[in-house]
Amino acid sequence: MSDAVAATVDFCGEQHTVPLDRALVLGRDGDIAIDDNPYLHRRFLEIGFDNGLLWLANVGNATSATIADEHGLVQTWLAPGARIPLVFARTVVWFTAGPTTYEFEVLNAVPQFVQAAELEVTDGQTTLGRVALTPDQRLLIVALAEDILRRGQRGAGSIPHSRTAAERLGWTTTRFNRKLDNVCEKFTRLGVRGLHGSSDRTASNRRVRLVEYALAARVITADDLVLLDGLDAAPAG
Repeated sequence: MSDAVAATVDFCGEQHTVPLDRALVLGRDGDIAIDDNPYLHRRFLEIGFDNGLLWLANVGNATSATIADEHGLVQTWLAPGARIPLVFARTVVWFTAGPTTYEFEVLNAVPQFVQAAELEVTDGQTTLGRVALTPDQRLLIVALAEDILRRGQRGAGSIPHSRTAAERLGWTTTRFNRKLDNVCEKFTRLGVRGLHGSSDRTASNRRVRLVEYALAARVITADDLVLLDGLDAAPAG
């Protein structure tokens, strides 16, 4: 491999070069340091080259990450202890630590997979996220992802609690949770993992996993914010 920059990580608008001789580490004590979040591992993700391939490894012991190509056509969940080759020119990664969800992009100058032609991606129906959602189900997911969708660039955002999201929609918490159950069951039947559970902690993880998957598979995009804008414009009562 030449000495030219082969891969970079775009995190919060800052570019980090992936070294050729060691892994680039993301974590509280990493090369990409997120030292203001006590919920994040000291060493969480490692991006580096091995046998000519660019790899992303989860070296934490509790937090998972969601990975997708830039069009959301390929999506996977990276559990602790797992690693995956990054074969696309652009790969987007999401993970959540405590109340904050982070998003960054890995740019690979020597991808192993190159599209034969540009894809025309116009809405969620053209991607991996093909699933028939009711208007309320789509609205629920957009409400959970609103802060992340509105920030306009890769970086950090937050996912609200069910009660906060329900208030945003003008729903009762009971109604919100019932619809959340329904949409999680729908995706679970499609093979999406991490959306079942009954404890408070698991319920929180379920919201996180739902948002990460919906963003990765482009089930929702920033264009869907018009649904919430429509609520704001509607007359009270």
